[in-house]
Amino acid sequence: MGVSVVVLPPLLLLFLSVASAGHHDYGDALHKSILFFEGQRSGRLPPDQRLRWRRDSGLRDGAAAGVDLTGGYYDAGDNVKFGFPMAFTATLMSWGLIDFGRTFGPHKEEARKAVRWATDYFMKVTAKPNTVYVQVGDAFKDHMCWERPEDMDTPRTVYKVDPSHPGSDVAAETAAALAAGSIVFREADPVYSHRLLDRAMAVFKFADRYRGAYSSSLHDAVCPCYCDFDGYQDELLWAAAWLHKASRRREYREYIKRNEVVLGASESINEFGWDNKHAGINVLISKEVLMGKDEYFQSFRVNANNFMCTLLPGISNHPQIQYSPGGLLFKVGSSNMQHVTSLSFLLLAYSNYLSHAGAHVSCGGGSGGTAPPAKLRQVAKRQVDYILGDNPLRMSYMVGYGPRFPRRIHHRGSSIPSVAAHPARIGCKAGTAYYASAAPNPNLLVGAVVGGPTDATDAFPDTRSVFQQSEPTTYINAPLMGLLAYFSAHPNPAEWADD
Repeated sequence: MGVSVVVLPPLLLLFLSVASAGHHDYGDALHKSILFFEGQRSGRLPPDQRLRWRRDSGLRDGAAAGVDLTGGYYDAGDNVKFGFPMAFTATLMSWGLIDFGRTFGPHKEEARKAVRWATDYFMKVTAKPNTVYVQVGDAFKDHMCWERPEDMDTPRTVYKVDPSHPGSDVAAETAAALAAGSIVFREADPVYSHRLLDRAMAVFKFADRYRGAYSSSLHDAVCPCYCDFDGYQDELLWAAAWLHKASRRREYREYIKRNEVVLGASESINEFGWDNKHAGINVLISKEVLMGKDEYFQSFRVNANNFMCTLLPGISNHPQIQYSPGGLLFKVGSSNMQHVTSLSFLLLAYSNYLSHAGAHVSCGGGSGGTAPPAKLRQVAKRQVDYILGDNPLRMSYMVGYGPRFPRRIHHRGSSIPSVAAHPARIGCKAGTAYYASAAPNPNLLVGAVVGGPTDATDAFPDTRSVFQQSEPTTYINAPLMGLLAYFSAHPNPAEWADD
């Protein structure tokens, strides 16, 4: 298989972990992180498609159910459209544009296009009242094949939630994505923005009225890939927070406060991702308090503050996050970079809210200390720099960035010759030879960030078979966009010293 695993001696790891960081072109990395989404597109590709090795795919998605479900994104290295992580992806892309839009510079329009590719799809999947189409494709049969999306002949089964088969989690996350998208397009396309917000309110009403987890209603279809292990309650609060931000309607403010305890706002605050929104809820809502707009939400600010303390090495009495010898934040499990980018995004977002308020993070008595906003930014920037190459292996975990990056990523379209290079169809099992090959992928999925190291060794096997480390996902890249935009405009920590 040609597996290349590099593990460095502890003393060298320690030396490299404190070595001075390199200088990175954050603007170039931002451009590439957005370009990655073009490689994940499903449906009919537009004339301005830049990753030319991709072609149209999934053009009959939804036809079997009598609906048009073309478009959207493939979540990772397979050919299934999973609505739950796709909605989270869109929400985080939008959040980055909302908070750091000015720093996107010349990349702002391409970032908006990436958001719109998702929100256009969500308008299709929510077109029928009290129904959300949440998945296209049979994950089990898809994963038995290694074929290009342009060739796929696996069942494009359609799955939905409705009053008889509730899915408050996926429906509420879809509402959040639509609401966040409405803010992104408020000035650029007011008519579209209003449509997104109106639909978001209707979808949230459905999610709240018909409560239940989609992994109960559709267990065999969505598990184990994207089961909702943490329940649907956090998504309801998350969606209400985005609707309040997008609409400023009092009903959502009251909903949040009324359901704060019963929906568990303070639970599991040391995690944030497609399954668990608690930390994101508290950071998002705490802005209202820190900006002096709403003392009503003071408890959310306390929760957000406590969450930050769990991430700050050397500050908290009770840190809950581990760091590798090379400086990488890690949580046990697969696809660690999803935690790195999402948690780093929250650190950066909260640091900006604190700066505007002239506030700090306080981590309690004893040996616990306080941290200025600059400390949060430094931790976030350290993670971004690790991804871009400041790590023991001196390699970038973003495909196409820097001189050394993953070449054998777990991704069907990237690893099989393109339609242009090999016009003849490559069937389900015929692609296995490319999966097993030790050769680099023939098509560069520029901007893709892989799962990366998953433990304390900072090791990385550049091989397709170890999907836990070599597979990219949309929800790794989504929060990274905002981080890269900010650091492209503010790369120098000296700017933050007076926070």
